[in-house]
Amino acid sequence: MTISKRDKKYIWHPLVQHKLYDEMLAIKSAKGVILTDESGNAYIDGISSWYTAVYGHCNKFIISRVTEQMKQLDQVVFSGFTHEPAVRLSEALIDILPDNQEKLFFSDNGSTATEIGIKMALQYHFNKGNKRNILIAFEEGFHGDTFGAMSVSGLSVYNGPFEEYFIDVERIPVPIGENNKEVLSALKKLIAKGNIAGFVFEPIVQGAAAMKMHDTRGLDALIKLCKENDVITVADEVMTGFGKTGTYFASDHLTYKPDVICMSKALTAGLLPMAITSCTQKIFDAFYDDDIGKGLFHAHTYTANPLSCTAAIAGIELLKSVEIQENIKNIICWHRQFGQRIASHPKVKSVRQTGVIFALDLAVEMARYGNLRDRLYKFFMKNGVFLRPLGSTIYILAPYIITKEQMTKIYDVIEQSFEILE
Repeated sequence: MTISKRDKKYIWHPLVQHKLYDEMLAIKSAKGVILTDESGNAYIDGISSWYTAVYGHCNKFIISRVTEQMKQLDQVVFSGFTHEPAVRLSEALIDILPDNQEKLFFSDNGSTATEIGIKMALQYHFNKGNKRNILIAFEEGFHGDTFGAMSVSGLSVYNGPFEEYFIDVERIPVPIGENNKEVLSALKKLIAKGNIAGFVFEPIVQGAAAMKMHDTRGLDALIKLCKENDVITVADEVMTGFGKTGTYFASDHLTYKPDVICMSKALTAGLLPMAITSCTQKIFDAFYDDDIGKGLFHAHTYTANPLSCTAAIAGIELLKSVEIQENIKNIICWHRQFGQRIASHPKVKSVRQTGVIFALDLAVEMARYGNLRDRLYKFFMKNGVFLRPLGSTIYILAPYIITKEQMTKIYDVIEQSFEILE
């Protein structure tokens, strides 16, 4: 019996309505940018398996480091203990984070990284005796599936059944240039109420909102206003971090740096789960007290797992390497050329790019999850390319090691897909 058929008996998959999908595709192996299914079919991983495997699958350099680590220390409680991989990772990460980041809090996935950032913002004010319990977030943001993260997310397709249980959140539009003054004015009015604890946002690119991109100057003005009013700024860099926007972090594009940065996904290069929430000394100091109750009481069993830390250290070494940085520049160049080539195509409504993230909107209306979107997905897979359209938006976020030939195939298959939109 195939893996796919065995899967059906017990497994409940994420983001799937099982009544509408008969079987999951079984991936048997992965190497570099190629995924291979149990029938031997190969697919170029055009989205780095949800933005994680940015240095390629089963990277020998990372695997060798983790293999050596698992012979020495596999797992240990991180409350009361520490270990060399966690300390080395903290040193490596602080070296590439924005200069205002001073402390790191470990957890195990992107949603919890944001959850901790939200807790930092709320408890920062609580510890100071201030009654601030409202958060600000962008419209159409997505920050994860735990309750705090869902609260600041604006996509009801994920949140519908749970919304009555959420933290109080006020939403503002993303600044896109021409609306910067209006967005800033809206934020001023909300802050004037005196109960705003924090502002949670995806910097520069909103991933689940179909790679919606916004204006750096507009975001800078919002962060500046928050800092002037002691509103804690929380940047969700779970998707954008580790080279995606052409710099180490999307926050590097900003003049005013966030107080808190949330990281996961490419942090461990797609090999093992882990997350980190970094913060300024100012945030940490608000929890540093003789009163034990003012501590941040949030913990996960696999917090700072030594193997995950080792994968992350190796990933940062690769990110900083000349080869990867040159490949990132190449991808940015290839995307620009592709965007210029297809921008005037009658089936293309618009194109946009930030760093290695490329997105195009089709001039066709379709549901986020629906028949036409599924036809596109199946077309891509049939032609050996793994892409997951977000409604009428097709995006590319391929591993940094992809070759020009492999990227050209992704571009060609996307152009060919326009023909099925009749």
